[in-house]
Amino acid sequence: MRLAVVTCLITLGGLCGGAPEALAGTKVLVTTRSYDIAGATGAALVEAMNRKGPKHGFMTRAIADTSYVVNWKLDVDRADGVCRLRGADGTMELTYTFPRLASPPKPELERRWRRFLAGVHAHEHHHGRIAKAMMRATDKSIAGLKLADNWFCTATHREARRRIDSVYAQYEAKQNAFDAREHRDGGHVDRLVNALMGKN
Repeated sequence: MRLAVVTCLITLGGLCGGAPEALAGTKVLVTTRSYDIAGATGAALVEAMNRKGPKHGFMTRAIADTSYVVNWKLDVDRADGVCRLRGADGTMELTYTFPRLASPPKPELERRWRRFLAGVHAHEHHHGRIAKAMMRATDKSIAGLKLADNWFCTATHREARRRIDSVYAQYEAKQNAFDAREHRDGGHVDRLVNALMGKN
């Protein structure tokens, strides 16, 4: 899976203040893409995914992929020497990419393919759930942020960025730990591939 860097836009609100503090919350926009493969055997399908799957790093490809881009728009207000976060809008663009058979296979291979694809979907959607949890945790981490600060709310902007980056790092570690478990020898993904190839 790929992770995109979280970006943040902070706007400075009116300097008179007085508005109640409120976080507008988050939203997730989900897109599902596919790439076509063909093959008469499970081994041929695995080889096709290795050739045509989404890029994973510079030299390798993945069977499937979960990627996202997150943008935060934060509204900061200053009054009586204190900068407050009045509102935060977080948007995640979450994209799943899966393989798709270009033509119907023979019945036995189709049964194995359906089981394989169901397992791949479960794996990638778990990545998606971790990403969505990251959005909720980020929203919670910046709620109520206020600091005595200068006219430009410099320290407040910096603290918001620090909190967002901290949550991102925590959840990136969770994504990596999940992948390490799933992709280890004998792990879930290994079993899925072997079953597709008829090895177990």
